[in-house]
This record gives sequence, structure tokens and C-alpha cells, in this order.
Amino acid sequence: MTFPPAVTQEQFEALDDDAVRPGVEALCRYLGVSGDVTRFADGSLPVYAVGVRHVLKLFPAVHLDEVATERDVLEAVQGRLPVPTPRLHAAGEFGGWGYVLMERLRGASLEDVWPSLDADARRDVSRQVGEALAALHAITPPSLGPDDWAEFVRTQRHGCVARQHARGLAPGWLEQIPDFLDSVDLTRPDLVLAHTEVMSAHLLVENGRLTGLFDFEPAMRAAREYEFVATGIFLTRGERPANAALHDGYGRAVDPRKVLACTLLHVYSNLPWYLRVVPTTATALDELADHWFGA
Repeated sequence: MTFPPAVTQEQFEALDDDAVRPGVEALCRYLGVSGDVTRFADGSLPVYAVGVRHVLKLFPAVHLDEVATERDVLEAVQGRLPVPTPRLHAAGEFGGWGYVLMERLRGASLEDVWPSLDADARRDVSRQVGEALAALHAITPPSLGPDDWAEFVRTQRHGCVARQHARGLAPGWLEQIPDFLDSVDLTRPDLVLAHTEVMSAHLLVENGRLTGLFDFEPAMRAAREYEFVATGIFLTRGERPANAALHDGYGRAVDPRKVLACTLLHVYSNLPWYLRVVPTTATALDELADHWFGA
């Protein structure tokens, strides 16, 4: 049995594990891998541990174009970062869905470990993340979008206020967005290979050392500041010493105002959600940039 149809996002979101699992088992037989098959609880795409050595990531038809990104970036970064990344074993299409079979890395999710770390340990881990980002951004990107960064910025900017309004952003913030974006130039940056979602949920740690960075399917060629949206919101979360350590590990200054501009233009931008994740007493976007991303 192959996978059920999922050519639209609505079809995909209607599927549960029972609908997908027969296709997973058939795909494992096809790939010649065995062991207990366990779905990871989190993630926007179905991801399964297969025994203790393999991870199988699935891409329904509506996300089939993302297979090449995950495959090509995994190949590009293999052995070139100070943190392990999954070794690619196979990638392709099976039963109308895409798949990537990769190595399973060791360690616990940093999302689970972070609350138990003291201030020194948080700074140390954050510095390691910065070092990993410096190495990542030094790698020549494979063929990735967007094809025209300046056009991407113009398109995202054009719909920015409407998108944030639809997500429920308060009028006091909405009215500041046009002038703030006018004051930040993002059209001629150095473009780098950006993971775009380096957050605690995509990092593994063991005995205070990073042991894994994964989930490369949203990677882009982007302004380097675009990378620090996720680290500021979903890793250091406004903790200035941790963010300072991350920037120290990165080895170069990062402009908080440019990072906030990238936050507003991000393909998944949701400022009301971010304000709940990292609350602030700030009332101006300049203050918000310093609170979330300042070092």
C-alpha cells in the first residue's frame, strides 16, 4: 500500500498517523531499513525514527518540492559544521510522496534541556550555536530560492501590514511597520546559506555540547540577519547574556533592527505569536528590536 493523496494542504492536514503508516512501512521495506517505527510528536511534516540508526522524513505531494532542498543542503553541510548534521542515506519519491532517509543523531532536544540549564550553561550552548552559524554561512549555498532577494523583500513588504493584521497584531504596532521598514535597507545584503529555523527544537545536546542540528527543508539563500529571527525568538528568547554569547560565537556584529525587519518579512512571520513567546514592555519597534535581538 502506498501513501494517501495529499496534493493540497487541506488533504494533508486531514491525515492522521493511521492513514500514513502503511505507506511508511512499505517505504521502509523498499529502502531495506528495519526496526521499531516511531513517529516524532513535533514537526510540520511526518518524521519517523526507524530503529536506533535512521530517521525517515516524509513530504506529501503538496510539499514535494522541499525534498530537493533538504537533500541538497544535507549534502552541502555534511562534515563542515562544528555540530553534527544528519548523514544523508537516500532521498526520492515513493507512492506519490517524497522522502529523505537520514542518520539518527544522539542527544536530547535542547527545547527540553534549556529550562534546566543555568546562566553559564545557556551562554555556553548559545556560543556553540553562533559558531555553527558562522560555519554554515561560510558554505557556498546549493541552488536555493529565492531567485531574486530584492524582489522577495519587495513582495514580503508589500503584504506585511495586511498579514500581521490578519494574525491579530494590535493597531499600535501595525501603524509603526511602514516607517520602520522604510528605515532599514535589506535589498543589497551578503546572501548566505541560511537554515532559517535554528531554534531549540531543532538542536540536540548532550553533556553541555551540541550533538545535532537538523531540519534543513526550510533553508534559503538569505540575508544573514534572516537567520537570527529564529534564534532570538525561539532560542535565547530575549535573554541578553545568551544572545550576546551567540553573537560572540558568530564572530561579527548583527544589527538588531535588520533582524526585526527580517522578522516582519519572514515567510512564517507571526508577530502576535512572537509577542506571546517573548513578552515585552516595549511599545516601539526600535525598542522591540533591542529587547529580542540586542546583544
